[in-house]
Amino acid sequence: MEPVSNAQTMPNVDAVRKALATVQDPEINKPITDLGMVKDVTIGEDGVVDVAVYLTVAGCPLRDKITKDVTAAVAALDGVRDVRVTLDVMSDQQRTELRRSLRGESEDPVIPFAQPGSLTRVYCVASGKGGVGKSSVTVNLAVAMAERGLKVGIVDADIYGHSIPRMVGTTEKPTKVEKMILPPQANGVKVISIGMFTPGNTPVVWRGPMLHRALQQFLADVFWGDLDVLLLDLPPGTGDIAISVAQLIPNAEILVVTTPQQAAAEVAERAGAIALQTRQRVAGVIENMSWLELPDGGRMDVFGSGGGASVASSLSQAVGADVPLLGQVPLDPRLREAGDAGTPIVKAVPESAAAQVLTEIAKKLSVRARGLAGRMLSVSPAGR
Repeated sequence: MEPVSNAQTMPNVDAVRKALATVQDPEINKPITDLGMVKDVTIGEDGVVDVAVYLTVAGCPLRDKITKDVTAAVAALDGVRDVRVTLDVMSDQQRTELRRSLRGESEDPVIPFAQPGSLTRVYCVASGKGGVGKSSVTVNLAVAMAERGLKVGIVDADIYGHSIPRMVGTTEKPTKVEKMILPPQANGVKVISIGMFTPGNTPVVWRGPMLHRALQQFLADVFWGDLDVLLLDLPPGTGDIAISVAQLIPNAEILVVTTPQQAAAEVAERAGAIALQTRQRVAGVIENMSWLELPDGGRMDVFGSGGGASVASSLSQAVGADVPLLGQVPLDPRLREAGDAGTPIVKAVPESAAAQVLTEIAKKLSVRARGLAGRMLSVSPAGR
């Protein structure tokens, strides 16, 4: 049998481009071929393939990952002996075309989640007071949903007390392409926070209108892609941000986080009762720090008991609809430790009681039927 010639085993340009179509931009989550990022492909007679790739911006934080993914995809083709990747940067015109392909022709920012056809479920995680673990609950719910295969994003709307980036496990900064902001990802979740735009641990000292504008930018200027769920970690109380959310995303639903303590529960009721004024739906109540499991199998009610059930009952009466107690999350030092380490407990210690409760709550919120408001229905008169 004659040996197969080198020409027969060499890949062609179409095969290389087909392989490159499997490589996604890690920030936009679309194939680099669809985004106009493949500048050129050259195949040498010696089996060396040269691929030139456009980066969206100079100093792209994920350039190494793009290079690695391109190399791996092309190297898997038969006949490829080596892959050389060279990087270039898009021109202003190319970035404009990219932004238009992703966001449309409109120059004005649009909040996609507020549009009638949006299928993204938006949950505002609220609490009456600080210190009840609202941010921990937000992050763990998001990661648990992502583990179920959903596309999830978090807006750290607690402008003064932002803490989400550390808890979700990212130190990356967003990438700006023209007026479009590409959010970093960690543990399968896209995240945006004011902490990504301030140096070090600098405090944010803003009045109400600035808070509103920042939230508007997080919702409209950030390219979130096609999310299944968006979680907003609200600041404690019923102030400017809660009102702004109701104005910007009227279809957002409220999740109330409380502890079992009656004093905390009374304050939490106010956070949920804001729905009466904003006409938002209260999706449910989550009781955090419910009890401490002791070595002998018993439980210690460190913060009392009954707060979550009390809030759920009071809100059900106030809004005239069932507001369920979605779950009771026990105290677990590992929940705090996992948050500080940037790997939430639902991923770090999934077998723990706290992780299991949070995962079950995430499941309930993930499978809940979507509303039909603003959607076209295919209906026709029944035949006789």
